[in-house]
Amino acid sequence: MAAVAPSRTRVWLPVLAWAAVIFAFSSIPSLGTGLGTWDLVLRKLAHAAEYGILAALLWRALGNAPVAVAAASLYGASDELHQAFVSGRQAAFRDWAVDTAGALLGVALLFLWRRRR
Repeated sequence: MAAVAPSRTRVWLPVLAWAAVIFAFSSIPSLGTGLGTWDLVLRKLAHAAEYGILAALLWRALGNAPVAVAAASLYGASDELHQAFVSGRQAAFRDWAVDTAGALLGVALLFLWRRRR
């Protein structure tokens, strides 16, 4: 018996919800914790995790890992542009690079997880 393809709503709703979470966090004027160097490290890890999850969700919805990474990377670029218009935030190339690296890592981890199953 063939597997039933998930409905469009079931695969796209998590993508849209997660993209909205990212957008909401990007709309907050300052997310600094006052922890100095740890603040920077934690924020970059958060960027990577956000986009790793987004890319994994996109892969599930699109069925194509490279396209999922590219789409997550494009969303990261649009997120940086959005932050340029938020008071107390700025657009940063390095953040986009971390977003893209996180997307790659998320897809790689999902690939490895699927392979083990």
